Amino acid sequence: MVRRQLGKAGRRWLLLIHRWAGITAGLFFALWVFSGLVMLSVPFPALTQPERLARLAPIAWDQVTVAPDDALRRGGLAGVPAEFGLEMRADEPVYRIAGHDGTRATVSARTGAHLGPLTPAEARHLVAGGAPEAHVETVERDQWTVTARYDPLRPFLKVALGDAAGTELYVSQVTGAIALDTTRSERAWNWVGAVTHWIYLTPLRARAELWRTVLLWLSGFAALGALSGLTIGIWRLRLRRRYAGGSVTPYRGLARWHHLFGLAGGLGLSTFIVSGWISMNPNRWFAASSPPAELRAAYAGTPPALGLDPGRLRDFAVPDTRALRFAAIGSRWWVIAEEIDGPRAVGEDGATALDARTIAAAAQGFADAPLRSMRRLTAYDAYWYPHGTDLRPLPVLRLRFGDRAATWLHVDPRDGTILQRLDRSGRINRWLFDAPHRLDLPGLTGNRYLHDAAQWILNLLAAGIVVTGLVAGWRRLRRILVARRR
Repeated sequence: MVRRQLGKAGRRWLLLIHRWAGITAGLFFALWVFSGLVMLSVPFPALTQPERLARLAPIAWDQVTVAPDDALRRGGLAGVPAEFGLEMRADEPVYRIAGHDGTRATVSARTGAHLGPLTPAEARHLVAGGAPEAHVETVERDQWTVTARYDPLRPFLKVALGDAAGTELYVSQVTGAIALDTTRSERAWNWVGAVTHWIYLTPLRARAELWRTVLLWLSGFAALGALSGLTIGIWRLRLRRRYAGGSVTPYRGLARWHHLFGLAGGLGLSTFIVSGWISMNPNRWFAASSPPAELRAAYAGTPPALGLDPGRLRDFAVPDTRALRFAAIGSRWWVIAEEIDGPRAVGEDGATALDARTIAAAAQGFADAPLRSMRRLTAYDAYWYPHGTDLRPLPVLRLRFGDRAATWLHVDPRDGTILQRLDRSGRINRWLFDAPHRLDLPGLTGNRYLHDAAQWILNLLAAGIVVTGLVAGWRRLRRILVARRR
């Protein structure tokens, strides 16, 4: 008797949780489903490396009169820089330097002067050739520059080019470098895509921890609604002792469609919502994929001075070089020629090419953990794969370490850049989030058409659940309101 009463009470509470969680979070379910479909085709605006390089003029080598070591001293940043490179700023070659604390410095390669903040007139000349139709305004933070990664570059000078595409370029007033480009189409689609999906409203997203907390609670509450609905759907399904008329469901009308859509797409919707909650990293279970500062410092080492005369820098260039980067790897400087097709690295002697052995030796200093193995991947696999428009480079080196977190590093063999840090928690997160939420599954990640088709099918089934649930919820609320008026 007690067990029967408890079972009855449990089923009642399950129905109540599903009903009111669905009514409360139903609109968010709808927004997440439909905005997710938009995101398949239109990612959040970002300036890719090929786009950045394409906007740079070829380096005017005859104007480079300042040596890299002198530029580092005049930049005033202590220690080995996190980033250090030579490129053009409009018609002037400049050294761009970034410290590990995020501070930036720009030094003229022609005069050695430490260049100050960019003016609106300079920004117009830099990206629009001084065209009068270009409009410039100062932006501290807006919808497209809301995240913390842009903080060292603020404020921005947003230059609207006035072209047919409605292009807007964000130029850092601190460095004079283009940090972001957007078009009218990107902005419009992202309002109904990524902004809606991630609830990326500027006043909320600017407060990163508040935004994370809101998303954790909201997606967690929605997960309760989805999981309770899936449980009810299976519980009320009858395949053997069917309901009257041979039906597998006891419901009629709209409720019947809600039940059937739930049976077909409930598992997909539930895993989508739960994995979305996991993406907010509850309780900080998962380590970040970006390498921590101590790893970068150990990998760079402490190199001596570069010792390169300005006249020698041109020797490191390839035919379409748009920038030179100076990277510290294993206590040695490497000069990386950046062209649109990809980077090429050689030692400061101009003869030694960067190779896997050098990269492995540099990585040996990571957290005093032994390097267990190194493998060259020439094809994508379950942990290094493309996602949407992010193709990720190949080949890539996978380094496995014997530390407690069982860390892997993915390193670009062309220039030694650490592309990803993946420890045990990151590999677990790959299957708890990327697999169910993005459908990054073996057999789908390498086939964009098949991957998108699977996304559309699952999302349309989820849309059936959401729409029928919203209508049913609205009808119930209306009946309650009418009853109270009486």
